[in-house]
Amino acid sequence: MGLNFPSVTILGSRIHTLPLGRVLQQMERWIQERQNKRRPHQIIVTGFHGIWAAYQDLELRKVLNGADIWVPDGIAPVAIARLKGIGKIQRIPGAELMQAFLKRADQKEYSSFFYGDTEETLAGLRKKLENRYPGHKVAGTLSPPFRPLTEEEDEKMIQIINQAKPDVLWVALGMPKQDQWIYDHRHRLKVPVAIGVGVAFAFVSGGVKRVPKPIGSWGLEWLWRLMMEPRKLWRRDLIDGPRFLWRVVRELIQEKSGAKPMPKGKA
Repeated sequence: MGLNFPSVTILGSRIHTLPLGRVLQQMERWIQERQNKRRPHQIIVTGFHGIWAAYQDLELRKVLNGADIWVPDGIAPVAIARLKGIGKIQRIPGAELMQAFLKRADQKEYSSFFYGDTEETLAGLRKKLENRYPGHKVAGTLSPPFRPLTEEEDEKMIQIINQAKPDVLWVALGMPKQDQWIYDHRHRLKVPVAIGVGVAFAFVSGGVKRVPKPIGSWGLEWLWRLMMEPRKLWRRDLIDGPRFLWRVVRELIQEKSGAKPMPKGKA
């Protein structure tokens, strides 16, 4: 657990306020220490969606707060942290974290395994990475069935990943499934670092268009994605979003008054 890392607590979730460069440095340290560790170091990459899901589900909150690092993928936790008086915090989307690591991996010959998404996306991702980052090694890719796995299938997946011996395992199963999957398999995975990155595979492969930089810098990526995938995201952004903001406002008022808000599972 990253207990010594600077953090901010939002609705019971501990979000780390590390800059991107510091996260990369820590990843490299874990890779270099791989022989001394028995389980992967887990990094959570999510914004308000993850915080809200954790607020509603105490068990999920324990999983996410138990990760070694939780970085904010989204403008909401960054803005809330600033309202809480923390200025040094930056948004770190999963695709940006992945690409920043790949640039270092290209120079230092680190390897990655990519688990999740579709075969088509993984094929496009492998081709893109092998062309753009020839010094980085794609240790393997796996697209699991879109259904619960049998025990035999699950064990086979873990064996394939472990036999590939990647430095970093990237998991794209959607939040919170990907983070729960890493947590549930942490004692069987023999990798230094495991990170859930949502749709980052599709972004980096070019299969899904990323938000234009000006829109992203204004904190409007959520609106861009809502316009691109309204059926998938309308409930999260238009119903859960306002509910999340109301709970945060209430928490900020309680903190200003000196009270200590204690989220308890279901909202």
